[in-house]
Amino acid sequence: MKKALIFGVTGQDGSYLAELLLEKGYEVHGFIRKSATGNTKNIDHIIDRMQMHRGDLADTTSIYRVINEVKPNEIYNEADQDHVGWSYDSVDYTSDITGAAVGRILEAIRQIDKSIRFFQPISSNIFGQAPNPQTEETPLNPQSPYACAKSYAYVLARYYRRVQGLYASTAIYYNHESPRRTDEYVTRKITKAAARISKGVQKELVLGDCSLEIDFGYAKEFMEAAWNIMQLDKPDDFIICTGELHPVSEFLEEAFKAVNLNAADYTRYDQKFFRPGKNSPLTGDFSKATKAFGYKPKVKFKDLVKIMVENDLRETEDELLLKDRQAIK
Repeated sequence: MKKALIFGVTGQDGSYLAELLLEKGYEVHGFIRKSATGNTKNIDHIIDRMQMHRGDLADTTSIYRVINEVKPNEIYNEADQDHVGWSYDSVDYTSDITGAAVGRILEAIRQIDKSIRFFQPISSNIFGQAPNPQTEETPLNPQSPYACAKSYAYVLARYYRRVQGLYASTAIYYNHESPRRTDEYVTRKITKAAARISKGVQKELVLGDCSLEIDFGYAKEFMEAAWNIMQLDKPDDFIICTGELHPVSEFLEEAFKAVNLNAADYTRYDQKFFRPGKNSPLTGDFSKATKAFGYKPKVKFKDLVKIMVENDLRETEDELLLKDRQAIK
C-alpha cells in the first residue's frame, strides 16, 4: 500500500485528491493547520479513513516532523494562500506560505528521504501577460504578489529536481473550479448567488470586472492529472488546462440561465472589486501532458457551470428546509 501526505487536505483540490487516492487504495495522511480544524466540510465524509497531522506551513519543525513520521511515498502540496485578491493585502504572508514554504518541504524531503516523490501545483498566473497559447517554457511575467510567490515555488521545484536530484514535478494549473470553491472566488460567488436569487433568499449580486477571459477547468479532473504526473518514471512540468477561453460575463450569463433568470436584472458592478494588476487572457498548450499520460479535459465550460449551479441549488434548498424546521420548533 502506497502512503501519501497531502498538505492542504481540507481545501478544494486537497479534498478531491484525498478521495482519489483513497479510491486507489492509498494510505492517506492529511496535514492540517489550527485555523482549519473547524473547516473540514470537504473531507468530513472521508476523514475517518485518513490519518490527520497537526502543523503549519509557516512552521519548519512541524513540516519536518510529519514527513519524518509518515515517511510517505508521495507528497502533494495543495496548501497555500491561493487568492490573488488577498495577496495584494497580505504580501508577506502570501510570499511565505505560497512560495517559501515549498522550499521548506523540499529541503525536508532532501534531508529525510530523497526517494519521496513531490508534487507542486503552480498557477497560470505566473505567465501574467503573455501570448497564447503558453507552454511549459513560456517566460514568467507575474502581475500579482500571488503570481510572484507561485513563480518562486515553480523555480524551487525545478532547482530541487535538477540540482538536488529530487522527484519534484509541477502542474501549471489554469483556473479550475468546483462546488467546493469558497464564496470568495468569483465563480462560486456567481453560482451561489444565482441559486439563492432564484429561491428568493438573495436580492442582487455585486461583481468587479467581468470582461476578463479565463480558461475554466474542473478541479476534480485536475487532481486526476496530478496523480498521473506522479506515476511517471521521471519528474517534469506540465500545463493542465482546457484550451478554451470564456469571459467571466459568459459564466455569469450561463449560471443565471440555468435557473431561468436574466443575470443583468440582478447584477451590479463595484470598482472596489477591480484588481490593480491584470493578466492577459491566458490559455495553454496541454499537448505535453496528452503525450505523457493521455490527459484530455472531459468536463467543459457549460458542464462545469451546471455542476456548480445544481450543487448550490441543493444547498439553498437545504438551507430553506432547515429554516422551516426551526420555525416549526
